[in-house]
Amino acid sequence: MKANRSQIERALDAPPADIRFFLLYGPDEAGSQSLARRLERAMGPQAERVDLDGTTLKDDPARLADEAASFSMFGDKRWIRVSGMGEESVPALTALLEAEAAGNPVIAVAGALKATSKLVKLALEHKGAMACISYQPDARESEQIAIGIARDGGLRLSTDLARRIVSLANGDRALMTGEIEKLILYLDAAPDRPREATAEALDALSADNPDTEVAPLVNAVLGGDLRAMHRELTSLSETGTAMAAVIRPLLGRAMLIANIRTDFDASGRLEGAVEAAGKAVFWKEKGLVTRQVRTWDAPGIARVIQRLLDAERATRSGRGTGDLLVRHELLAIARQAARERA
Repeated sequence: MKANRSQIERALDAPPADIRFFLLYGPDEAGSQSLARRLERAMGPQAERVDLDGTTLKDDPARLADEAASFSMFGDKRWIRVSGMGEESVPALTALLEAEAAGNPVIAVAGALKATSKLVKLALEHKGAMACISYQPDARESEQIAIGIARDGGLRLSTDLARRIVSLANGDRALMTGEIEKLILYLDAAPDRPREATAEALDALSADNPDTEVAPLVNAVLGGDLRAMHRELTSLSETGTAMAAVIRPLLGRAMLIANIRTDFDASGRLEGAVEAAGKAVFWKEKGLVTRQVRTWDAPGIARVIQRLLDAERATRSGRGTGDLLVRHELLAIARQAARERA
């Protein structure tokens, strides 16, 4: 069934027993990811999460229904997250919706799907599924989103500062969240000890300064150049650069690739899609970005974004394993890019 933003938020915050599947799609993939995290919070930190992707479901259409009906081996709650879901997953979704039992909720972030998509039609028409499309917010909506993200973390954000953060992040929700979370940490804010955001604090953490020192690593990882990636990682390690510092520029490039790829898939004109991105593509890197768009299809770059978001959360966990996990994810992404490029 079709759901608007408020309806899907209520359902994800308290998953109804009669809804087996949540489909989050549309051009604002960061908005869909934000919604997906509501289900993660609702299930709780002890819940077992099963990660699947479109390729797995294509090869084994019964897997989704089986996982949805299985019990956690630890007796905790259980839920399934699917990345890179497309038309190849229709048989798997059909099996899930037609199964006799499915106690574990399934959620998929599928990116910009066409209205004619069989996957979208199935999710919209079945009473056991909810589908919500996320559109890119306009400037005023983005400012309110930024203020809301800050408020949830105990940070009071003025409209002027919200506008500046929206500009820094080019309206991208995930990047806005990253900038605001840095402010929250910097000012030691929390819901039980709210703080006022200041221009001085934002200046100290500003993303205005280009991450030139990590640009070669960004291109090596997303371009599948393993030798260059290892060389850049060694260089950054020697200068004492924390792995957390490479996530934001990598996310920014991955999301840029995702946006250009969406335009390219719709128009069939790669050069035009790159040009339409405007100043988001630095003129010296236009060739590199173009090759990266060719390397990554829409489901592939969606998985990259999810992996980077997971790695970013790990760097903030304080458990000391964040840097190791980031390196592991960068290697996995670079290897996939190398395979796609071959």
